[in-house]
Amino acid sequence: MNPVANHLWQSTLFAAAVGLLSLALRKQRAQVRYALWLAASLKFLLPFAFLVSMGSQIQWRTEAPVTRSPFPIAMEQISQPFARSATIPAVPAASLVPTVMLGVWILGFTAVVFVWLKRWRHIRAAVHAASPLQLNIPLKVMSSPMPLEPGVFGILKPVLLLPEGILERLSPAQLQAILAHELCHARRRDNLAAAVHMTVEALFWFHPLVWWIGSRLLEERERACDEEVLGNTAEPEVYAEGILNVCKFYLASPLRCVSGVTGSNLKKRIEEIMTRRALSNLSPGKKILLAGAATLAIGMPIAIGILNAPPVRAQSDSAPHLAFEVASVKLNKSSESRNWGFDYLPGGRFKATNLSLDWIIGEAYHVSPWSARLSGGPEWIGSDRYDIEATAAPDAISQGLSVKAREDKMRLMLRTLLADRFKLVIRRESKELPVYTVVVAKNGPKLQRAKIEEKDCPESSSSELRCHVINGGMGRGMHGKAVQVSDMVSFVENWSDRPIVDKTGLTGLFVVETDGWAPMRPRVRPPGEEPTAEDKAITDPIRPTLFTIFDRLGLKMESQKAPVDVFVIDHVEKPSEN
Repeated sequence: MNPVANHLWQSTLFAAAVGLLSLALRKQRAQVRYALWLAASLKFLLPFAFLVSMGSQIQWRTEAPVTRSPFPIAMEQISQPFARSATIPAVPAASLVPTVMLGVWILGFTAVVFVWLKRWRHIRAAVHAASPLQLNIPLKVMSSPMPLEPGVFGILKPVLLLPEGILERLSPAQLQAILAHELCHARRRDNLAAAVHMTVEALFWFHPLVWWIGSRLLEERERACDEEVLGNTAEPEVYAEGILNVCKFYLASPLRCVSGVTGSNLKKRIEEIMTRRALSNLSPGKKILLAGAATLAIGMPIAIGILNAPPVRAQSDSAPHLAFEVASVKLNKSSESRNWGFDYLPGGRFKATNLSLDWIIGEAYHVSPWSARLSGGPEWIGSDRYDIEATAAPDAISQGLSVKAREDKMRLMLRTLLADRFKLVIRRESKELPVYTVVVAKNGPKLQRAKIEEKDCPESSSSELRCHVINGGMGRGMHGKAVQVSDMVSFVENWSDRPIVDKTGLTGLFVVETDGWAPMRPRVRPPGEEPTAEDKAITDPIRPTLFTIFDRLGLKMESQKAPVDVFVIDHVEKPSEN
C-alpha cells in the first residue's frame, strides 16, 4: 500500500482511539482531553514508520538471518559500468493520476497558507499600531486601536494585546478574570500548540478529521483555562459577564494561534462556568488506561523495528566453519579496466579478478554495488581493484548440494573473508523505497524452458551449459542457457535506477536471449571526454528500454514502493598484502 495512504489510515485510527478515550474521560479536567487531542494532531506529523525506523537502529543481536536473494555468479565482459557516484535516478513513465493529485494538493496547501498569512498580517498590523500599556502582570501588554478581543500574540515572546477602551467597559473584577484567562494561555504555550496544528491542517487540508481535531483542541483549551480561572477563586458570575462583554464589544481573533477568550461553543462554556460542575481527579484505573495507551502507541512500532531489523555483521561468529580454508587477497595494480569478473569454481573455490571491493561486497550480500540498497563506505571501495582466490576446506561443501545451494554457502564464506581481511562491518535495515516489480504480463510468459533441470546442473565452470550464469550487459543484452527469472532480475539491477523485485512466482530454469537496452541513468564522463562509439550505440533512441526487454519475455516491470533490505557499510579497511 502507498505509504501516504498507510500514514493516513493509521493517523485516522489513532484519532478514533483518542476520541474513545476522551469520551471515557469526559468527567475529568479539560486539560487531560486537550493533551489527548494534541497527541492525535501530532500523530499526523509522526508516521509509525519513523518509530519503526528508530527501533531498527537498536542493535539487540549480533547476527541476522541470511536471506536468499539470487545474484549473478559470473559476468564475462560486461558493458562499461557507471561510476558509483554518478547514479542519478531517472523518472519512469507513470500515470498522470499522481501528478494531478499532487497539483491539487499544492493548490489546497497554498490556499490554506494564503488565508492564514492574510489573517496573520491583520493581527501583525494591530500589534504595530498598538502602544505599551502598564499593567501589573508578568507579560508585556499592548493597547491596540483595532476592535479585537484580548489575546496573546506570539510564540517565543508573547504579547498580550488589549483593545483600547477595555478598561472602561469592564469592571475591575471582570478585567482581572479576563487577564487571568490570558495568562493561563501564555503559561500553557497554547499558541505553540495551535501553530503546530495549523501546520497539520495545511499539510492535510483534504482530511476533514484534522479540522474536527482543531475544533476539539480549541474547545478543550478554553475549558481548561476556564477551569483554572475558576479554581483560583474567580466568581462565576463576574467571569461569565466579563466574557459576554468582550463578545459584545469586540471581534474574535481570526487566528487560532492568537489565544483569545471567546473561542469554542460560547453558550456551552457559559453554562459550564455558571454551574461550575465538579471535576474528579484521574483514578488509578484511568491513569493505567492512559499509560497503557501511550505505551502501545509509541512502544509497539519501536518494538516492531527492533524485532524486524537487527544488525548484520559480515562474519558469523556462531558458524566458524563457514569460512574459506585458504585465501589470497592482492591489490590489482594493472590499468586494465574491462577484463574483470568473478566465478565460483568446483571444489569450493572462489575467484575474483580485477574487481572493486564494492562489487565483492555486493556479491556477498546479493545487491548491486550501485543500487540504493547498498550505501556507506569510503570512496576507495569503488576504485581500488583486487584479485581474490579462496578455497574452502575439503569437507566444507557437502556432496549432493545443488549448484545454487553450494554457491549460496560460499557467499557466506565470502562474508567471513570480508570481515577477516577487510574488517568489514555491515548492518541490514528494512526501508520502503521506490522499486520496480517484475510480474507476469497479461498474456503470460514467453520464456523457453532450459534443456536441463536444477538437479542436473554441471559443476564445472568449463561446461558450455552452466546454470545461473548470464553473460552480456546493458549494451549486449542478457544471454543465459539455464537461468531463473530471479537471476535475470538480479543481473539487470546492476543498470537499473532503483531496486528490482521478482514477483512473477515463476520457478525453474529458462533460456534467455535479449537485445541490449538503453541506459536508465546517465553516465558521467570526465570533463572534455567525447562519447565513444559504444556510448553512442547504447544511447541510440531506437534502442529498446529495459521495460521493453521484459515485455518481450512476457513479463512486466512496474513502478511501486515496497520494503526492501538495505545494507549500510559501517566500517571497512584496506587489507594487508599476503
